[in-house]
Amino acid sequence: MKYAFLALFLLPVVGRAATDAPIQFNRDVRPILADACFACHGFDAKARKARLRLDVPEGAFAKRKRTVPIKPGDPQASAVWTRINSEDEEEVMPPPHTHKQLTAAQKETIRRWIAQGAPYQKHWSFEPINRPAVPSVAGARTPIDAFILDRVRRAGLTPRPEANRPTLIRRVSLALTGLPPTVTEVDAFLADTSEHAYERMVERYLASPRFGEEMARHWLDVARYADTHGLHLDNERRMWAYRDWVVKAFNENLPFDRFTVWQLAGDLLPNPALLQNSSKRQVGKAG
Repeated sequence: MKYAFLALFLLPVVGRAATDAPIQFNRDVRPILADACFACHGFDAKARKARLRLDVPEGAFAKRKRTVPIKPGDPQASAVWTRINSEDEEEVMPPPHTHKQLTAAQKETIRRWIAQGAPYQKHWSFEPINRPAVPSVAGARTPIDAFILDRVRRAGLTPRPEANRPTLIRRVSLALTGLPPTVTEVDAFLADTSEHAYERMVERYLASPRFGEEMARHWLDVARYADTHGLHLDNERRMWAYRDWVVKAFNENLPFDRFTVWQLAGDLLPNPALLQNSSKRQVGKAG
């Protein structure tokens, strides 16, 4: 949905999911192992200890002399589970000198993951995109609402009441344009008593030139854009054309694949246009 990200601003933070929920390796387990285990049992063969690799199933499931690091479906037969619970300073993992001891909650996550079959996942960018079924939740007005409300209720939480209208428009305006709403905009929203007043208010901000400027600000920060060198004499750089290109791309709702390809390929594209950022053009047919 066009304004799905607004859910982050409009609903409370979600707590831990119910204990019977499936564990996801990338979401729940990989962060724990990356922080506490991968420095010694990860990709880097030179730093790897005991020739044990835990970041891929081929290493984690491989039978060793007397044990197997992770036996899918059986935590008690998994050496990893035994070692992270050991009270022997010579046996416990991670070693005490690393100051990376796992919490009880982290251990329970690993136990549940192993018990559920220890399913690994590749890096998220290599995982196929799947469209999950929308949960059936009373009171959900959109699919985004349904997913969030389902997670909130499974965590035993209750959503806060919907904010009043002045608060809603302020949140939307700041999120989409980086600016507070004007008095005229607030009055217009308060005067609109129709069923879809909120959606129309969001659409108006999405259509504003300020929307592209606010979205571009975040992108340009990541791209380390600057109008000056920032060092030595801090001389001016004529970089504004790229800045304006990014603003225009967001305001024209340029698809992200083209937004990325056009920045990387530039004039190497077939028949490139000078300002190849119109969402009405096709890559390779501009000019």
